[in-house]
Amino acid sequence: MTASKQMTIVVDADACPVKAEIEETAKAFGIAVCMVASYDHRMEAKEGVRVVQVDRGSQSADLYIMNHIASGDVLVTQDFGLACMALGKGAIVLSPRGEQYTNGNIDYLMERRHEGARLRRAGGRTKGPKAMTAEDRISFQQKLTKVLRSEQEKLDV
Repeated sequence: MTASKQMTIVVDADACPVKAEIEETAKAFGIAVCMVASYDHRMEAKEGVRVVQVDRGSQSADLYIMNHIASGDVLVTQDFGLACMALGKGAIVLSPRGEQYTNGNIDYLMERRHEGARLRRAGGRTKGPKAMTAEDRISFQQKLTKVLRSEQEKLDV
């Protein structure tokens, strides 16, 4: 991250269950948020939160994010493919459950996604994610707070 660019929390917002937690945490740190969603998911901008609406195409939000995310930004997404590309651009990537995607675990996650898709193509079934709980939301908010504090400390040094 360059000195002239402020960190932004970028959210793959179409199916993000922790938007409120992101907004609350970002406000506490004074960090801008950019929610990216298709026109199918109508969202309103708020103070400190910019909303970008994109076409309904299956990859429109991902393409917008990849064209605008920068090193040092934080991305919140459930999409392993998008996470992989964002890591390559130097972003910090979190899942809505607070798992941090890193260069050390993304290959395993991509392989697991590939195996699940292969099984489904062959007629098999795979389980979806379990429902979000209050504990999941707290865990996410704690992880986001930890990441933001860590990044702030790097800038203060």
